[in-house]
Amino acid sequence: MRACTGKITFVTVVSILSALTSFARQPVKTFTPDSFTAAGYEQLQQAFGQKKVIPAQFREQILIALSYFPELKDIAIEFRIRHNRTPLTTIPDAMSVFKNSKARKYVITISDSSIDMLTPILLKQFDFNAQVGVLGHELSHVADFNHQSTTGLLDNGINHISSKWIDRFEYRTDSICIAHGLGYQLLDWSTCVRKAMHVENYDGADNVGEPMMRERYMNPSTIRKRIASNPIYNNVV
Repeated sequence: MRACTGKITFVTVVSILSALTSFARQPVKTFTPDSFTAAGYEQLQQAFGQKKVIPAQFREQILIALSYFPELKDIAIEFRIRHNRTPLTTIPDAMSVFKNSKARKYVITISDSSIDMLTPILLKQFDFNAQVGVLGHELSHVADFNHQSTTGLLDNGINHISSKWIDRFEYRTDSICIAHGLGYQLLDWSTCVRKAMHVENYDGADNVGEPMMRERYMNPSTIRKRIASNPIYNNVV
C-alpha cells in the first residue's frame, strides 16, 4: 500500500468541491482513512451523501468514491451489507426502473460473507484505496444506468444471459470509472483481486476457477494504458 501524501484539510475540501464543474475530478494516487480530516468527511457527506444510505463500516470509502460522481449527488442510492455470494452488486430498485431517471433509486449490495473461494475478495479484505476503486466501479454502473431509459434497463436484464454482452458491459464500466478520475484506485483493486484469486484475468464471481482468455474486467496493464492516455492524470504525482 502506497504512503499517503498528507491529510486534506477542511479548506482544501471546500476548494475541491467548488471546483467540481465536470464529471472528472482531479485524480489522487492513494487514499487512506486519514486522507481527509473529520471536517473534510463531513463536507463530503453534505455535498455527496444526501439521499444516500451509507453503512458506517465503509462511510469514508463511499463518500470519497461518491465525490467523483457529482452527477449522482441527487440520486437515491442505498448501500447495504448483506450475505451474498457475489462480493458486490448494483441494481436499480425494481419500481425505480419505470420512473424518470432523476426519481430512480439504486441498491449497491456489499457482501459480508460468501463461499470460501470468494471470501478473499470481499470488500472488507482489501486495503482502503482498492475499496474506493471497486466502489467507484459500482457507482459507474449507477451512472451508466441513470443515462438509460426504462427500455434500456430492461434490455440490460435480458442481455445478462450473454457472456459476451457482460464482457462488454463490465469493460465499459471500468472505462467509466477511469474517466471519472478513479483510475489509480481501480488499478489497486484490479491488482489485489488477481493476486488474491491467483489469476491473470478476473472473470467475475460466477466464473471463478474457470480458465478464460477474454478481458471482462480490465487487467492492470490495460488500466495503466488508459491512465497514461487520459490527460486528467497528467499532473498526478
